[in-house]
Amino acid sequence: MANVTLVVMAGGLGSRFGGAKQLAEVGPNGEALLDFAIRDARAAGVTRTVVVARSDLEDNLRAHLRSHHPADLDLEVVHQDAHGPSRTKPWGTGHAVVAASVAVDGPVVVLNADDFYGETGVVRVIRAVDRQPDRAVMLGFALANTLPAEGRVSRGICRVSEGGRLEGLAETHGIGWEGSTITSRDPLSELAPGTPVSMNIFGLPRSALDTLAGQWEAFHAAHADDPSVEFLLPEALDAQRREGLLEVDVLQTDEGWIGLTNREDLEVARALFADR
Repeated sequence: MANVTLVVMAGGLGSRFGGAKQLAEVGPNGEALLDFAIRDARAAGVTRTVVVARSDLEDNLRAHLRSHHPADLDLEVVHQDAHGPSRTKPWGTGHAVVAASVAVDGPVVVLNADDFYGETGVVRVIRAVDRQPDRAVMLGFALANTLPAEGRVSRGICRVSEGGRLEGLAETHGIGWEGSTITSRDPLSELAPGTPVSMNIFGLPRSALDTLAGQWEAFHAAHADDPSVEFLLPEALDAQRREGLLEVDVLQTDEGWIGLTNREDLEVARALFADR
C-alpha cells in the first residue's frame, strides 16, 4: 500500500447535530460512520490510521475504537486543538490535516469521520493512491446524490476536464431542491444534477501535506484574531493546483453519499446500515 495512511478528520463540534456526531451509532452493532471507513481501508491493505480529534473526546473515542476494531490496529489519535493556537471553534479541515501530518511519513487518504462515501469510495481512492503515490486524487460525486430531500447545504462545485483532471473548485452555498430543479443561493444559480462535487475525500502525496503546512502558517498569520474563519482543505488544495504545485485526478462515482449534519440525518444513516 505504498505506506498509505488513513487520516480521519473527527475534530468538529457537531453544533447543528447537537453532540459528538463522530461517534453517533449508526450500525447494527453500535458502529459509527468512521468505523466503516477504517474497516474498508484495512480490508484494502491500509494498516495505519490517524484520527484527528479534540482533546475532550479522547476517552470516549479510544473506548469506542477499542470496542469496534482489532487490538492490533495501528492507530494514533492526534488532538487538533493541541496543534497551533487554541480556540473554541476548530480551525477547519485543512488545519486538521496539518495536525495529522506530524504522524505520517507518506501518502494519505483523508476523509470526514461523519460521512459515508458509498460501498466502494474509500477503496477506490486507496487503490488510486497505491498506484500513483506521488499524485493527488479526489472522489467526485454527482451533486444530486449528495443533497437532502429538504433543506440547503454547501458543496464544493468542481470543474473537471475531459481527461478527468480537476480544473477548478468553488465552495457554493445554499444548494437545495426547488421542485425538480437544483439551485444555489451563493452564488445564485441553477445547477445540473450531475455536477461533480467534492465531499472531502482525497488521496494526497506527502508533498501536498508539506505545502499545506506553509499555507496554514500564512492563513493563521492573516486571520489569527478571527474566531470563526476556517482553513478549508478543498480550498487549500485548489490553491496548490492553481499555483501549479498539484494535479488532482477526479474519480467519478455514481454512488450515493450520506453524512451526519443534523439530528434527523441519524435515522437515514441507521436505515442504510441496518443490514450491513
